[in-house]
Amino acid sequence: MAVKTNPFQFIQQTRAEISKVVWPTRREVLLTTVMVFIMATLTAVFFFFVDFVIRQGLELLLTTVG
Repeated sequence: MAVKTNPFQFIQQTRAEISKVVWPTRREVLLTTVMVFIMATLTAVFFFFVDFVIRQGLELLLTTVG
């Protein structure tokens, strides 16, 4: 059986929990956003080169065999 709290207690508890939240500063948000873009770019470049190497290898294999 669940313990019920009245709406007033719920709002008080919710406000108490929200007051514990530490929001990031503008600088932290900017830095993490830039890092995400850098990592996404590096990942895209990495997979481009992996795809290029695999494609070249397959073309070499298929032209040699055919």
